[in-house]
Amino acid sequence: MHGVFSPLAILPVAAMLSACTVLPRLDAVPEGQTEEANIPGFPYARVWLDRDLTPFIGAVIRDSQREVDGLRAAGEKTDPMPPANLLAISGGGDGGAFATGILSGWTARGDRPDFKVVTGVSAGALIAPFAFLGSRYDDVLRTVTAAAGPNNIVRRRNRLVGLVSDGMASSAPLARLVAEYVTPELLAAIAHEYGRGRVLEIGTTDLDAARQVTWNMGEIASSDSPDALELFRKVMIASASIPGLVSPVLIDVEAGGRRYQEMHIDGGVISQVFLYPSLFLSELQRATGQQLNREIHSYVIRNERLEPDWSETKRRTFAIASRAISALVQRQGVNDVVRLYRIAERDKVDFNLASIGAEFDMSHAQQFDSAFMKRLYDYGYGLAVTGNLWRKVPPSQ
Repeated sequence: MHGVFSPLAILPVAAMLSACTVLPRLDAVPEGQTEEANIPGFPYARVWLDRDLTPFIGAVIRDSQREVDGLRAAGEKTDPMPPANLLAISGGGDGGAFATGILSGWTARGDRPDFKVVTGVSAGALIAPFAFLGSRYDDVLRTVTAAAGPNNIVRRRNRLVGLVSDGMASSAPLARLVAEYVTPELLAAIAHEYGRGRVLEIGTTDLDAARQVTWNMGEIASSDSPDALELFRKVMIASASIPGLVSPVLIDVEAGGRRYQEMHIDGGVISQVFLYPSLFLSELQRATGQQLNREIHSYVIRNERLEPDWSETKRRTFAIASRAISALVQRQGVNDVVRLYRIAERDKVDFNLASIGAEFDMSHAQQFDSAFMKRLYDYGYGLAVTGNLWRKVPPSQ
């Protein structure tokens, strides 16, 4: 969704107006209770991967046991375990058409694997549930990609209204789109796969805590809570909610016997793509006392270029600031990819990276332009069908 608006040009006015207007919300979770806060009815809905990994390791052990039980019930071998394929889908706004093209082309090529783990951030969060469920949802991704347009993703607010609100646009159109395709039937399908030990994770940013939250979407889908569908949809929308451009998503939580409200925004604010924490495998082996007895293949789809885009910058304050922020975000995305590569290299995990190449013309008049997204979809599809897609190392590594 990058480029839909130009928020930098209105920041000074926004600062003055915001001093006079504060939208209501419940209190934020106190700093010392961030990880204690939970959503009633969803005790294992999420983890924080930047500090204590104990809750995450516990979830992985439970996932592995469900997988082992399923394999044994089917008469399959569990020593060694079958290879585990991991898929990470990055943010990138309308660049998400690249990932949807890859997935469909990969299906057509005939060698798309089933994924043990699928993660998504921002645009990737909107794709991840369908990628998780496999090729039978390729048509859904293709339909949504074709139908996407600026008015189907956000609804712009009057400039003054936006300044005194919590975003220059509402994500109501995106919420309607998510509601159309994220149905009770889809949740049931995800819950079924979760029962087999497969994992679907989406990242959001807890703005008050300034930390990324990793949501266990299979756990949410498997819940008996009547709020499961609403929470599932909220997490997807929150992960794609660029701060300042669209309204954040408020999520009610409890901590210490009190009710609070968390404010969640685009997961890409902290990390634009993720798989697992740096120390995870060593901590898992320490917790279980066992060596990992399976191959791991990781696939990372970066829905943008890895090389910086050249652009002449006008000698104006906001043009300079906007260009600098764009460069910062682009560089952060590259660093996220390099970090995953370094972790995979150390852990002896097979690493595969797909990104939009310099040969693809990224220029388009506005975000979510239908013609542009179709070209990008076709580009990703073509690379996947021919097999000219994956590289083993990021550029300059």
